[in-house]
Amino acid sequence: MTVDPFAAAAGLVSRSAAAYASSIPESPADEGFFGPGSVAWRVSADLSSPVAGLRALLMQALHPLAMAGVDQHSDWRQDPVGRLAATNAYLATVTFGDRGSAERVSARVRRIHEHVRGVDTVTGRAYEAGDPALLLWVHATFVQSRIVTAALFGTPLAAPDSDRYVAEMVTEAELVGVPRELVPASTADLDAYIDSVRPELRGTPAARESMDYLLDPPGLDEDMGEIWQDVRDAAVASLPAWARDIYGYTSTPLTDARRAEIHQALGVLDAVFLGEPGVLEARQRIALRARAARPA
Repeated sequence: MTVDPFAAAAGLVSRSAAAYASSIPESPADEGFFGPGSVAWRVSADLSSPVAGLRALLMQALHPLAMAGVDQHSDWRQDPVGRLAATNAYLATVTFGDRGSAERVSARVRRIHEHVRGVDTVTGRAYEAGDPALLLWVHATFVQSRIVTAALFGTPLAAPDSDRYVAEMVTEAELVGVPRELVPASTADLDAYIDSVRPELRGTPAARESMDYLLDPPGLDEDMGEIWQDVRDAAVASLPAWARDIYGYTSTPLTDARRAEIHQALGVLDAVFLGEPGVLEARQRIALRARAARPA
């Protein structure tokens, strides 16, 4: 199948925005697994979120078995934006939806994982997407990316809030099938876990191909291309040095001036996102719930 890469990259913002807006409930049955007072709600609204998402993908792709599952069973080459939009919808539902909605989307993900299995052609190892070890890697890299990028490009979390966020997100891992006792519940445990997986990581051809596409997607207009360059540079700069070395990426030093430029670009991107249909209303629903939950 021949894929038009320019068409595949179309709607990078609009499709993600539509997925997000449709996932924020109008009349939730309850406050969900986290609630307005959680760090999870606060982190999800941080300007650094696009950088966190891209950094997480860069980290996740370094696990050869996790990457093989994506490469062999998903349509990321035909519709990479659709895959990102679906991820946005899932995360928004789990974070802001009521418990029933979060459980339903998580059950759907678990059912999909039941059919994702095969053999990684690089390592020769068999994999199953529902393997708690692979799910834990995806979970941990996402959580760590939120904390790291908020510190660099958004609103940094104080150490106690970082620990609280990691502990809150144990529930998210459990929803997709990771036994609770396996999930790091503090930043120290999270960092130690990621270090423990390092010997298994490598830059496979599939990882390099998919990440090269995401770092420089064709078809963006000039303005969005410039913003995405800042997002890309931020994501690469926020990687641990050993991860950049695996990919062969170089990164210029993050001066205060460069960080300010990236922060400004993220503000512009957020304004574009806010201008998409339904996003403002979705954020207003979140704000109203947060206001209602504050003590009188």
